[in-house]
Amino acid sequence: MNEIKIDLNEVNSQEFFGNQNSNIAMLRTYFPKIKIIARGNTLKAYGEESVLEEFSKRTEMLISHFGKYNILNDEIIERIILARDQDKETLSRGTETFILHGVGGRIIKAKTLNQKRLVEFMDKKDMVFAIGPAGTGKTYTGVALAVKALKEKQVRRIILTRPAVEAGENLGFLPGDLNEKLDPYMQPLYDALRDMMPKETLQNYIEKGTIQIAPLAFMRGRTLDNAFVILDEAQNSTHSQMKMFLTRMGKNAKFMITGDPGQIDLPRRMISGLKEALLILKNTNSIGMVYLDDKDVIRHSLVKKVIDAYKKIEHNN
Repeated sequence: MNEIKIDLNEVNSQEFFGNQNSNIAMLRTYFPKIKIIARGNTLKAYGEESVLEEFSKRTEMLISHFGKYNILNDEIIERIILARDQDKETLSRGTETFILHGVGGRIIKAKTLNQKRLVEFMDKKDMVFAIGPAGTGKTYTGVALAVKALKEKQVRRIILTRPAVEAGENLGFLPGDLNEKLDPYMQPLYDALRDMMPKETLQNYIEKGTIQIAPLAFMRGRTLDNAFVILDEAQNSTHSQMKMFLTRMGKNAKFMITGDPGQIDLPRRMISGLKEALLILKNTNSIGMVYLDDKDVIRHSLVKKVIDAYKKIEHNN
């Protein structure tokens, strides 16, 4: 039987192993075909040469990350173990990218590899699609980038919009005037903004029109110059709405389109504008497309399990 030995002389081995060797236990779940022994400042592994080689490579990446950032948890281990070869350079630079300081000095970061890609794409391209399931931070990361652009005077305004289609609900049955009906529906956008700027500043920006939050229908006929524009929940846009939105782009504008093709609330047989746009524009080099997945879920750990469970059912059907 083949054997490898990995010394952890440059990091605190007990912290690297985790509480009651929890990190080692997770490694064993990803490498079930080899025997892993953690003792003192040493990791030993026994098994087939090809598996040991991969184990050694990934463990060295974990050690490097821990040495730089002094943190190792289930999320980081999973990300590094499952990373594709082309992702290794990005991972070696750390898994989090600073975006801006929010309310009370809170640090807003891109926390996963694909969120980091989203930040990099928005820096290089003027139009980016961010596609992925609930909880992957598409909207939050987009709003953070928009606020950063406004603070750094790269743009003069932020425009946040969503198609007014609800998950099994109808705005007409909600009480109040149009603004009162729409406010709850736009709440996720308000929530993200409140993390990133003080209440008074946000209110002032909204009153002056520096930040605009409105349903997609309100975009018709406008040319959006000097703006960071986010179309959220784009899977619920129709063909005509998506085409209308994409052609609103003016000078010095950044457009981000976020959505989850797996959560379409349009009437049956109506084609999603997002799905169609992804097919039509997939070969347009100047447009970026970032696909987030369950490894990017940053909500409660149960969210990932829910997504996985639904995936299995949908795949079987």
